[in-house]
Amino acid sequence: MKKYILGIDIGTSGTKTILVDDEGRVAAAKTVEYPLETPKPGWTQQNPADWWQAAAESIRAVLEKSKVPGDQIAGVGFSGQMHGMVALDEAGEVVRPAILWNDQRTERQCEEITETAGGLPGLLSYTNNRMLTGFTGGKILWMKEEEPENFARTKVILNPKDYVRYKLTGVIATEVSDASGTGLFDVKNRCFSDELIAKLGLARSLFPKCYESYEIVGQVTSEAAKLTGLPAGLPVTAGGGDAVIQTMGSGLVHQGVLGVVIGTSGVVAMGLDGYKENANGELQLFCSNAKHLWHAIGVTLAAGGSYRWYRDALCAAEKEEAARTGKDVYDILGEAAEKVAPGCGGLLFLPYLSGERCPHFDSDARGVFYGLGLEHGKGAMSRAVMEGVTFSLRDVWEKIRAMDETIRPEKVVLSGGGALSPLWRQIVADVFHMPVVTVSGSGEGGAYGAALVAGVGLGIWKDLIEATSVLREETRTEPIPENEEVYDRVYALYDKIYLALKDSFKDLSQLR
Repeated sequence: MKKYILGIDIGTSGTKTILVDDEGRVAAAKTVEYPLETPKPGWTQQNPADWWQAAAESIRAVLEKSKVPGDQIAGVGFSGQMHGMVALDEAGEVVRPAILWNDQRTERQCEEITETAGGLPGLLSYTNNRMLTGFTGGKILWMKEEEPENFARTKVILNPKDYVRYKLTGVIATEVSDASGTGLFDVKNRCFSDELIAKLGLARSLFPKCYESYEIVGQVTSEAAKLTGLPAGLPVTAGGGDAVIQTMGSGLVHQGVLGVVIGTSGVVAMGLDGYKENANGELQLFCSNAKHLWHAIGVTLAAGGSYRWYRDALCAAEKEEAARTGKDVYDILGEAAEKVAPGCGGLLFLPYLSGERCPHFDSDARGVFYGLGLEHGKGAMSRAVMEGVTFSLRDVWEKIRAMDETIRPEKVVLSGGGALSPLWRQIVADVFHMPVVTVSGSGEGGAYGAALVAGVGLGIWKDLIEATSVLREETRTEPIPENEEVYDRVYALYDKIYLALKDSFKDLSQLR
């Protein structure tokens, strides 16, 4: 009898649920969107109840659409936006809106944590990672210092997908990949750093029990079964942070294949067959979704998010056309961008709308259209956003390559929403000088990786190598030599612009 796994991804713009069979085929999918709160410049928050409502709605929709009976569903796996802080009180109720991964309010607290740990070298000795403003650790100290009443009520801290899994199972837990992104986790030994937590004056009880990603942590409760339509008692696995687990859906288990994800954020990643020191903390070295494996990751904060901002802020006419004709607004933008030559006639875009994490550790950085002239139309601006995001991703790849120059991948596996665009696939191939492939499930993002990892824990596949063997190459895009030459010149200019504007970004921050 065919078996199915439910993969649920708690994203920043919406929750996506998919049903995947034991041959890796997607039987049904549904995304439910929700709002993002920005109460102050650089602040981003969401209501965790929106995630749970969206998860329940999308699960019901997928079950109804697929008509798969409950006894054929083997279990549930999770992916989710990393680093978000969900504070729960004694009764398991949310204390305050969740502070998200791209929030920049914690710069001072991150400096405090680094200083308390003994400077950057001391911090790296505890966690092998820099304390970034997006990480959970700084958010906890911010709440302790700025909202002491809320902090006093808080009994446990969860990441976003862990909260939704708690609502589904009643079990409070986390797992190694998401815990790696708290900034308080001993990545080498795959456990929370009790010594660092104590140095910061935090109670160890704030941090939940930690599992490997594929392990079963609970079952669907009777109450959740009524809300979702899932069978009560269905096994639920730990899952993984989206920056890690979505690359499993692209086959990035062992080192040697480069993965690029163009979702709300941008991810450049490679699996590592062993633990490596993270020199200067320039990258994120996280635990992978299989025991004894790690992941090198660089995350840009506004990749597809930049394109979405551009759509919403500057493309009202295209949105109206999409509503009138039934076409996808991104297809309309892409058609105009395809008519523009690589390099956009000297128009460049810096995608630092939320500050930046990698390649530049700079919370003050901001987005820029550079070189805008009377000759540039909407098509050039659309293409410039795509190219600018891709240049920022290449910057991250250069840092991964510097970590171990013996690793020479032969292709890029592209996933996330950006992978659906043929033009964006071509731009990535030309900028990275490598063929770009998409594989089955690549457009499903973290939900697909969540399903594959869960399948290992549920016994459908013996390990991640077998699980990822179900992936099928769907598209292959070869680089165009003349485009490569153009992009090398433009990329050199792109890197100079940030350096020229860095001090100005700092000055501008005083006006916000």
